[in-house]
Amino acid sequence: MLLRKKIKKSAHFLLAVFAYWFYGRPARKLIVVGVTGTKGKSTTCRFIASVLESGGYKVGMLTTAEFQINEKRWPNKMKMTMLGRGLTQKMLKQMVNAGCRYAVVETSSEGILQYRHFGLRYDIAVFTNLAPEHVEAHGGFENLKRDKGKIFAELEKYPRKNIFGEKIKKIIIANADDANAEYFLNFNADEKWIIGLRTADFSSLGASGMSRIFGRIIIGGFDGVNFEANGKHYKINIVGGFNVYNALAAIAVGKSQGISEEKIAEGLASVKIVPGRMEFIDEGQNFKVVVDYAHEPLSLTELFTALRSISGGNKIIAVVGSDGGGRDKSKRVKMGEIAGLMADYVIITDVNCFDEDPREIAEMLAVGACKAGKEENKNLFIEIDRKKGIEKAISLANAGDIVAITAKGAEPCIVVANGKKIPWDDRGVAREKIIQKLKIVN
Repeated sequence: MLLRKKIKKSAHFLLAVFAYWFYGRPARKLIVVGVTGTKGKSTTCRFIASVLESGGYKVGMLTTAEFQINEKRWPNKMKMTMLGRGLTQKMLKQMVNAGCRYAVVETSSEGILQYRHFGLRYDIAVFTNLAPEHVEAHGGFENLKRDKGKIFAELEKYPRKNIFGEKIKKIIIANADDANAEYFLNFNADEKWIIGLRTADFSSLGASGMSRIFGRIIIGGFDGVNFEANGKHYKINIVGGFNVYNALAAIAVGKSQGISEEKIAEGLASVKIVPGRMEFIDEGQNFKVVVDYAHEPLSLTELFTALRSISGGNKIIAVVGSDGGGRDKSKRVKMGEIAGLMADYVIITDVNCFDEDPREIAEMLAVGACKAGKEENKNLFIEIDRKKGIEKAISLANAGDIVAITAKGAEPCIVVANGKKIPWDDRGVAREKIIQKLKIVN
């Protein structure tokens, strides 16, 4: 088993090296921004790309949600955060050919384990936050943190790039409100930026010489969030105070690249939607339906906190579930408990069961929901068929209520036994069931 793992790891590395050279080492001609963390990576990447575009630059982007090469944007239908080595290098070359100056790359810990980050030659490394996720694959939380830190270590591994006669600085940006920020800030870089919402005192991080962006939320609602950063007013058109962290990271990138505050504000405000991330589905119904990728305890907590703050006392009806395939089994009970505590109704359904029994996965979440006081067939329902689960949630919604469909976001398929993929889209199913309900009501 150990030998097989070593051979597989070596194969990943050799493929990465081959692809890097085959496509002409494209990252050497791009300023590469890597974004890593547990939650918010795709939204942070979109904000960063939009800010850079507002500053007048051509941008490429690779995320779980979508791809971009200059003006062309299309959804990521591959169910992979980081593409395979060949595809990543091919896309980077296409960015170079399209005249892009920046490549914004969502960088996952599992992608790092498989050397999918090889040859990206990061110039800017952004840390959003860190919570236990995929810890089994890494052999524990500390190993997970260490593996995410590899892109920060790479900043000093390679010399500054020379792009059109300009020496490109190496930059670290970290969320100081996360308990793990100090680890990522300890790597060497030309500039270090710290962002935060909870406190303006970053002295514990040894912040001398670091640039700081301190944010303050002014007001949030269904139309987005107004906030300040270092006294400057900004508005994002995506719901959720937690998204201000993602915006602060983009502000830091923009400022580090010499983009004016006015252009940064324009870039943030121009982001109207990130596929499957706090994406509201509107078919004229008198209740809200939101699709979000939240799939682990931290992101679920943030999601329900945000929705509760704007619910006006109306019900929150949550559709929750957890991946199979032996992934992060320890989080399932906790996720069920969070949903049980923070939502009024909980519908547990399949996400991607892989080779596990979806009923067993659901029962683990149900244990947590029951710990939080939910009762099956009263305010807790198990419906393995995801379409029926979404239908059940929407059937429970009255005027003003919020239905939160979590765990998949814009994922294009459901993965079942033997790796079989069933085409899927939470957003399309939600629209179908909303329209169905409206026809019945009317």
